[in-house]
Amino acid sequence: MKVKNSLRSLKARHRACRVVRRKGRIFVINKQQGRFKARQG
Repeated sequence: MKVKNSLRSLKARHRACRVVRRKGRIFVINKQQGRFKARQG
């Protein structure tokens, strides 16, 4: 899982990417392409 300083840029990798907050962390998840994951915090 990638950890980047800007997850907004990772959101542009695929149109199904979503930026989600869970338990104080920010995740990029993608249900169509499971390899596009990222975490911050």
